Amino acid sequence: MNLPPGLSRALPGLLLVAVAAAASLVLAPAITSLTGVVASPLVVALVAGALLGSLRAVPGVAWAGVGWARTHVLRAGVVLLGLQLSLGQLVGLGWRGLLVVLATVVCTFAVTLRVGQALRVDALTRLYVATGFSICGAAAIAAMSGTVGARTTTGPSAARADSDAVGTALALVTLYGTLAVLVLPWFVRTLGLTDAQAGLLVGASVQEVGQVVAAAGGVSAAALAAATVAKLARVVLLAPLTAAVAARDRSRVRAGSAAAPGAPAGDPVGPEGARRSVAPLVPGFVLAFLVAVLVRSSGLVPDGLLSAAQALQQVLLTAAMVALGAGVDLPRLVRSGGRPLVLGAVSTLVAVGTATAGTMLLT
Repeated sequence: MNLPPGLSRALPGLLLVAVAAAASLVLAPAITSLTGVVASPLVVALVAGALLGSLRAVPGVAWAGVGWARTHVLRAGVVLLGLQLSLGQLVGLGWRGLLVVLATVVCTFAVTLRVGQALRVDALTRLYVATGFSICGAAAIAAMSGTVGARTTTGPSAARADSDAVGTALALVTLYGTLAVLVLPWFVRTLGLTDAQAGLLVGASVQEVGQVVAAAGGVSAAALAAATVAKLARVVLLAPLTAAVAARDRSRVRAGSAAAPGAPAGDPVGPEGARRSVAPLVPGFVLAFLVAVLVRSSGLVPDGLLSAAQALQQVLLTAAMVALGAGVDLPRLVRSGGRPLVLGAVSTLVAVGTATAGTMLLT
C-alpha cells in the first residue's frame, strides 16, 4: 500500500514519539509509587524527549514527524482539555473564589514577566514560566508555545530556542510544584484555614493538576474538592491569556515589519532574520478549546465519552511533550545559570502569597 508522501515523511517520527509517550505513561505512575513524589506523565515525557534530543538519538528521518507532533498533536490535546471544564463548576466557586483565582493568575503572570526581564532571562523563557506558574503548568506552557513559538520559521536555531525555553519552564514547574506539595499542607494548617479555604489556596497557587491533587489531598477530601474546582477555574483563563499574548505579539510584529530596513510591508522579520507570520487575534485551537468548554457545559456529553476524551487528551499531550523535549539541549540549559531558578522561586512566592492574601481577606 502506498502512503501519501506527507504521511510517509512523518511516520518514522510519529512512531518514535508514540513509543516514547507510551513508555512515559507507564513510567509516571511507577515513579510516583516508588518515590511518593507525584510524577506527571507530561514531565516524564519531556525528560524522555530531552534525553533523545541531547544524546542526538533522533534520526534525521524522524524530525518531520516530531515537528508535526509538536504542533498538531499538541493543539489537539489542548482542545480536548476543554472537555474537562464546565461553566457550572466555575459558578459553584462563587464570586469571591473566582476573584481570588483571577487575582492570583494576573499578579503571578505580570510579576513573573517583570522580574524575568529584570533578571535578564530571555523573553520566551520568562513568558513560558509566567504562563505555567500562573495557569496550569505543562499544558499551559505547551499551549503558549503552540501560540507563540510555532510562528518563527527560521528552522533549527529558532526551534531549539523555543524547545529550550519550554524545557526550562517545565523543569521549574516540576521543581517548585513538588516543593509546594510538600510544604502547602503544613502551611494551610499553620494558618488555621478551613478545608474550603485551604482548597482554594492550593487550587489557586499550585501549578500542575496532579500537584494540586497531591497537595490538597494531604489536607482533606473537602479541601481536595475545593482545590479541584479552583484549579479548573485557572485552566479556563488559558484561553483569554493566550489570546492577549497573541494580540500583543501581532501588534509588535506589525510594528517591527514597518521599522525593519528593506522589509516589505506585511512581511515581518523576527530575530536572526526570521520571517514571522502575523498571528490571528485568537488562535484557532484556542477557539476550539472554548467550544469544547461550552459543549461540556451543555451536559449533553455522556460520562463515558468524557472519560475517553480525558484519556485521549492525556495521551496526546504526553506525545506532544516528547516532541517538544526532543528539541531541548540539556547542556545549554545547564549553562543558562541560576537566573531561571530565581525566577521560578519568585513566581511561586507571588502565586502563594497572592492566593493566601485573597483567601484570608475574601473568604
